[in-house]
Amino acid sequence: MVKLSGSMVALVSPFRSDGGLDEQALRGLIQFQLSNGTDGIVPCGTTGEGVTISDEETKRLVSIVLEEVDGRVPVVAGAGSNSTMVAVQKAKAMASLGVDAILSVAPYYNKPTQQGLYEHFRAVAEDGGVPVVVYNVPGRTSCNILPETILKLSELDQIVAVKEASGDLTQVMEIIRGTDHLAVLSGDDALTLPMLALGAKGVISVVANEAPSMMHSLVRSALEGDWEKAREIHYKLFPLMQANFIETNPIPVKAAVALLGLINETYRLPLVPPSQKTRNAMQRMLYTLGLLDPQEQT
Repeated sequence: MVKLSGSMVALVSPFRSDGGLDEQALRGLIQFQLSNGTDGIVPCGTTGEGVTISDEETKRLVSIVLEEVDGRVPVVAGAGSNSTMVAVQKAKAMASLGVDAILSVAPYYNKPTQQGLYEHFRAVAEDGGVPVVVYNVPGRTSCNILPETILKLSELDQIVAVKEASGDLTQVMEIIRGTDHLAVLSGDDALTLPMLALGAKGVISVVANEAPSMMHSLVRSALEGDWEKAREIHYKLFPLMQANFIETNPIPVKAAVALLGLINETYRLPLVPPSQKTRNAMQRMLYTLGLLDPQEQT
């Protein structure tokens, strides 16, 4: 069973100016991540605009990621749905491609009970044929998976991790205290350092799109007990972590990755480009961190 830890990037999805998948840019993004120490690639999630990518595009995108990664780090593909039947189908499709695990978000819109959440993820785990990372992000789903439900799910062999983005450190502590075989991963860059101090194993990171080496060093330093170094990197990255959410994720981070010259700045509706004020702010952050050449600053 796959073990997930370290700094894993919630990868942006590059599109051409005509809206189609930019396969060349995608390959470049993967190599950029691998050359900068990223510990895992997570395509087709929230940051990857997974909800506006068709099933066929998802298969193609994930196939390219797997080809470029070539087994060097785990690939955890976004494959969730608010329909349990569809979530199982998506899990099976990703399993057939050979991903290491899937990231399966809590059912949005339906607002199921805790028992409904348990039965949903049990079906995905037992019928999907692939290890599952449960994704708890109440701010997106209007549905919080409570610690007791996560702990019950942790008893299922195919549930290997939880991406915790509730923003509630008490909830995180209850999960970590209650199980020693479920990897807790931060779903909030700014809370990664305190979560690691509490016993989390890593992060599925937005800021790793822009600063993969720094985020890798932050997490690795914390896991190795070098808290002074981890804190130093955290506070350097903290303004950029915050700036990534000036507007709805992934609008700011995608603008930043475009400023780095890695992708075209193309979004899919209903997402639209950021305001010029936001784009300028992202440019200043990249310049301050030394990620962008000063001559590129406007």
